Amino acid sequence: MSHAVTHAVSGPVLRARPKGAFLLREAVLVGERRLLGEVIRLAEAEIVVQVYEDTTGLRPGTEVEGTGQLLSIRLGPGLLGEIFDGLLRPICDVTSPFVEPGLRGMEARVFPFVPRVREGDFVSAGGVFGDIRPPQGRPQRCLVPPGVAGEVARIEREGEYADDYPIGVVKDAEGHEREVSMVQHWPVRTPRPVAARLPAQDPLVTGQRILDCLFPIARGGKAAIPGGFGTGKTVLLETLAKWCNADVIVYVGCGERGNEMAGMLEEFSELEDPRTGRLLLERTVMIANTSNMPVSAREASIYTGVTVAEYFRDQGLDVALMADSTSRWAEALREVSGRLGELPGEGGYPAYLSSRLADFYERAGKVKTLAGDTGSVTLMGAVSPPSGDFSEPVTSHTQRYVRSLWALDAHRAHARFYPAIHPLQSYSVAAEDLARWWQTQGCSRWEALRARFLGLLEDHARLERMARIIGKDALPLRQRFTLLCAELVNEAFLRQSALSKADRFASPARQAAMMRLIGRFVDLADELADLGVAPEELVQTEVYRRVLRMGEEIPEGAWERFAALTDQLEQTAARLIDQARAGSVEAAVATRPGAVAGG
Repeated sequence: MSHAVTHAVSGPVLRARPKGAFLLREAVLVGERRLLGEVIRLAEAEIVVQVYEDTTGLRPGTEVEGTGQLLSIRLGPGLLGEIFDGLLRPICDVTSPFVEPGLRGMEARVFPFVPRVREGDFVSAGGVFGDIRPPQGRPQRCLVPPGVAGEVARIEREGEYADDYPIGVVKDAEGHEREVSMVQHWPVRTPRPVAARLPAQDPLVTGQRILDCLFPIARGGKAAIPGGFGTGKTVLLETLAKWCNADVIVYVGCGERGNEMAGMLEEFSELEDPRTGRLLLERTVMIANTSNMPVSAREASIYTGVTVAEYFRDQGLDVALMADSTSRWAEALREVSGRLGELPGEGGYPAYLSSRLADFYERAGKVKTLAGDTGSVTLMGAVSPPSGDFSEPVTSHTQRYVRSLWALDAHRAHARFYPAIHPLQSYSVAAEDLARWWQTQGCSRWEALRARFLGLLEDHARLERMARIIGKDALPLRQRFTLLCAELVNEAFLRQSALSKADRFASPARQAAMMRLIGRFVDLADELADLGVAPEELVQTEVYRRVLRMGEEIPEGAWERFAALTDQLEQTAARLIDQARAGSVEAAVATRPGAVAGG
C-alpha cells in the first residue's frame, strides 16, 4: 500500500507528500480515525486529497494510506428500505446526534438464495446466477460482475447465506477462477456497462396531470425542476416518489435540511405502496447528505445515487432517481474548487461545472442490460436558483442536458396552487415521442388536446394583462370565453391537491377522460360564442360547477360518471344554443319591415 504524509490542511482538502504511487480518484484512509478520502490531483511530489468526513483535528504529519482501489460503494440486496449517507454508509443505527467521523460501510446480512445455474453452465458478464427472495420486500437478482464470464465451477445449493459469502466460482477461458457473491463493489464515478441503449417510447407515469399530459417525461428520460425558495420542489419530488410507476425509487437529499429528510423517512415508513400493498420504504433507497454533513461528501452523493440506480437497472427494473438539489451539489463543487485555488468561472463555479452536470444526467436512459433484460434509470433533479433567477449557471447549464423542464413559479406557489409548475415556462421535448402511447390509453386526440390547452393558457396570460387595464367585461365575447376555458383548464385539470385522497393521483385513463371532457367543453364554448351567448350564462349552470369539481368528486374507475357528466354538458349546451337561436329568430321578426309592435 502507498503512503503519504500530510503537510497542509484546508477544510476538506489536504495536501500530502507521497511515499509510493497513487492513482487518480483512488480511495484513501486518513489518520487514526481512518477518514475516507479521494485523490483528486496528482503531482510529482504532492497529492491533493478530498476528505469526505469532518477534518477537525487533522494536522501536518497525519498519515494518508492508499487503498489501491477507486472510490467505490458496496452494492447488494441490503440496500432497499434503508437510509445511507453520501458514500452509502448506513446511518439508521447511528446512536449519536450526528454522524461520527470514521463511519464504516454496511455489515454482512443473511439472505435466502436460490441458484439459477448449475455447475458446468456458462455465465456471461452481467448475467443472472441466482435469486434473492427475502420474506419481506422485493425479490432481487444475483448478478455476475461486469468483466467476469466463464464456466460455473461451483455454486451453492438453495439456502440462507451472508451476502458477502462466496456462493459461486466462475472459471474463465484461461482457467482463472473468480468468486462471486450477492454483493459487488463498483466505482461511483464510472457508469455501469450495458448491452445497448434503447429509444424511449413510454412515459414514466407520475399521476400528476400537468406533468403526464402537458410536460411528460419518458421512462429513462431526464428532467429538471428549477424553482426559488418555497415553491414546492421537495414536496413535488416526494409526491413523484410516492406515485410514479417505477419499480425502485432512489432519493438523494443533497444538502437538504435534516428535518425534511427525517420527515420523509417517517412518512415513507408508514405509507402503503399502491402497487404492492406493502410499505413504500421497501422499494426505496434513501441517501441523505444533509446540510450539516461534510460539504465534500455532498459532491459524491449524486454519483452514489446514480450508481445504486444503475445496479437495480441491471436487474431489469425501472428506477426513478430524485436528486434534491443539484444546486447545493454545485455549491459543494464551488467550495472545494476555491480551496484548490482553481480559477473561478461564471458565478464563481468551477469551469468544469457543465461537464460534471453532463456526466450525471447522461447516465439516465432506457437500456438493454448485459443479462438481456430491459431496464431504465429516470433522473429528476431539483435546482434552487438564487432569487428564482433561471439564468444563473446551474439552471442554464442543466437545461442543456434535460429533455423536460418543470419550472416552478413563486406566484402560483404563494396562491396555494399545487403543483406550482408554470405552464408557459416549462417544456417537454419527449412529448412527440409519447403521443402514440397515449393513443393506446384511449386518448386518440391527446396531441391535439395538449396543443389546445397550451394555446389557451398562452392566450390567457396575454388577455389577463389586457383585462387589468380595461376590465374583463369590456373584452369581446370570444376573448371572455377564452379566459373562461383557460381558467377551467387551470382549476379543473392542472390544480391537483397532494392531500386529497381522491385527486392526489390520477391514472392515465382518468387523465384521458378529463382531457376529453374539457376538450368537449372548449368545443361547445366556441359554438356558444359564435351564437352570442354570454360566458356568464354557462358559468351559472350546474354542469360547469360539476366539471370544475370533477377531480375531487369523480374517483378512479367511475368511468360512467364521466360519461354522464359529458351527456349533461351536451344537454346544457344544446339548451343554451336553442335559447340563443330562438332569441335570434325573435329579434329577426321584430326588426322585419312591417312588423307591428306587440304582435
